[in-house]
Amino acid sequence: MRRIGFTLIELLVVIGVIALLAAISTPALHKCRQHTRAVVCASNINRLSKALFAYEITNGSFPYGFDDTEVNPPPGGYPGNAPRDRVGRWWFNYIIDYNRIDRGKNTAALCPAKRLAEPGLNRSILAANYGINISICKSQSDFTSHSQTGFVGEPLGLADIKHTGETILLCDSGYAVITWMHAADVPPVALGSRIEDMAYIPGLEINKQRLEESTIWPGLENDAIFGRHPGRSINVSYLDGSVSRIKAEKVFVEEDNGSYKNRSPLWVPK
Repeated sequence: MRRIGFTLIELLVVIGVIALLAAISTPALHKCRQHTRAVVCASNINRLSKALFAYEITNGSFPYGFDDTEVNPPPGGYPGNAPRDRVGRWWFNYIIDYNRIDRGKNTAALCPAKRLAEPGLNRSILAANYGINISICKSQSDFTSHSQTGFVGEPLGLADIKHTGETILLCDSGYAVITWMHAADVPPVALGSRIEDMAYIPGLEINKQRLEESTIWPGLENDAIFGRHPGRSINVSYLDGSVSRIKAEKVFVEEDNGSYKNRSPLWVPK
């Protein structure tokens, strides 16, 4: 008599093979997704950088990192949340239509790999996307003692930068503006309690210490500690127009008897 169907042992063997293939392929798929997000992130930074260079060519300098002197709000209204974020125009308001980002039509300013636990922050363009180096794109005003550290004043232009191929313009960041102090093991001034002061480089080792000191904003912990891209790497654009992915630790700034060792790439133009 001809047997129809499978025996229990045959079914168990098939199920076992499927489970084994799934176990093998899942990590590979996860790595593939990580790599894809990192590539999209690099493309975003490249697009934003090109727009910043176009602004610099037209105006002779890069835009302000933050500017609260404009009377009228940008298209789509002011970014962020007033109790948490300063109210004004940010660098991306000068180069892209924020209203299109808010409606999901232009996602170049949003990192696809960020790790956020708090929905409100996840929807914010200011938190955990890309940060401008405000040693270059300076702030028009400040709310801390940072005015003593070269972050407030007129933005620089390419003519002011000596080592354009080594100096950071834009990178993966915990906030829309980022300073070398956020990558320093011992900042020269105390980081404040506002979210802007709690900016960070994703995956940087010192973020573990900063988390213990409560200078990482709640909801951003995973992004800060574990990073976004494989190997705790970050995407960075430079002032010569190039974009690369580097280890987060390369941007670390080390304090040494009151002076600071700025590794390559450079935070401060020399």
